[in-house]
Amino acid sequence: MTHIPFGHHRLPAGRALVMGILNVTPDSFSDGGKFAALDYALSHAEQMVRDGVDIIDVGGESTRPGAPVVPAEEEMRRVLPVLYALRDCGTPISLDTYKPALMKEAVLAGVDMINDINAFRAPGAIEAVRDSDCALCIMHMLDKPATMQDKPAYEDVVLEVTAFLRERIGALTAAGIDRRRLWIDPGFGFGKTVEHNYALLKAGRRLIGELGVPLLAGLSRKSMIGAVTGKPVEGRLAGSIGGALAAVAHGAGIVRVHDVAETVDALKVWYAAHGN
Repeated sequence: MTHIPFGHHRLPAGRALVMGILNVTPDSFSDGGKFAALDYALSHAEQMVRDGVDIIDVGGESTRPGAPVVPAEEEMRRVLPVLYALRDCGTPISLDTYKPALMKEAVLAGVDMINDINAFRAPGAIEAVRDSDCALCIMHMLDKPATMQDKPAYEDVVLEVTAFLRERIGALTAAGIDRRRLWIDPGFGFGKTVEHNYALLKAGRRLIGELGVPLLAGLSRKSMIGAVTGKPVEGRLAGSIGGALAAVAHGAGIVRVHDVAETVDALKVWYAAHGN
């Protein structure tokens, strides 16, 4: 296969894709408020396209540990103008949401992926996306953002995350959703310790092999990077690039990042060194 079906697009196979993060929130852990205004958000999206981004992931609610819930109406107010403004930009657009009402609106707006931290468990979520062409990213999260980092514990984190993702894949395919639309995300930082995160990172190819679904990895600027480097959020560029390359080495088909240009360049060198 030379191309991957992805919503309204066909993306190149054979290399990892770079998903750029576009937060239109006032309180994201890394860039809160920076791109909340529509003109700034669109300017940043245009810069990511120039930098070589493959997919733009728009988010209207912070999911950092302890984050408060944003009402669906407010989330729509933040993201829908951006989705409609970007719908014809030529680059696939993903929406990061777990709210079925917003999923329905996003499908109408023509998005190419719904990226759900809640793994389409909310009542009506599967129905909201079932009859669309959107790619769907199923993420593992322990509990919910407000409490997910309150002493997360597992008997075997890889086994338990794999079992959760297998169940959710089964639920979506049983509803008639084509398996080829599905991606998995182990949920780095979403109810995991540093040790849990790195165990899951190293298990990437195992997850893909056991579940038969490609993997999306989002490590950019997260605490698992800071724990290793000792750097604050604003100093985690090099560590985040290292994390993206490690994720690709362990099988990730998409890396979700804040720093698009640097990650694109790093992957070009990485692939050149590996003969691709």
